[in-house]
Amino acid sequence: MRPGRGARSPRSPQLESPLVLADIDTAAYDAVFYPGGHGPMEDLASDADSARVITETLAADKPVALVCHGPAALVATSDAPGGPPFAGRRLTAFTNAEETQGGLAAKAPWLLQDRLRELGADFVEAEPWGPHVVVDGRLLTGQNPASSLPLAQELSAALR
Repeated sequence: MRPGRGARSPRSPQLESPLVLADIDTAAYDAVFYPGGHGPMEDLASDADSARVITETLAADKPVALVCHGPAALVATSDAPGGPPFAGRRLTAFTNAEETQGGLAAKAPWLLQDRLRELGADFVEAEPWGPHVVVDGRLLTGQNPASSLPLAQELSAALR
């Protein structure tokens, strides 16, 4: 059977038993990657453990890559000593225009582009739905799902 038609795709043990953010030792990793989806806006935008992982990783001059709604995790760093580590830095994320065109802007309690700007980010917006990546030092961000591959390529380059 083909996957999606009753057959189960093989899964790795790592995906079957995800790590708990509170237990993450950032010294053990070379980079951090946050995928998109609305989950980060619900769960990670206020998660202190996620904020610690991001803050420690950037402070250690290691890459932090976030795509689409993944940059919502940056919102949790707003209480970091000295302020958000992304304030004044160039970045991108899912835009207000994309949220509106996708039909979810009116239902969202807040819009990611607006929140990141309010917290001091230099938000760089490109045309909706096209690939767009912004690299500011070790902070790597992709605007939307079409930005996933170019962001992965930037992250790979940063790790070389």
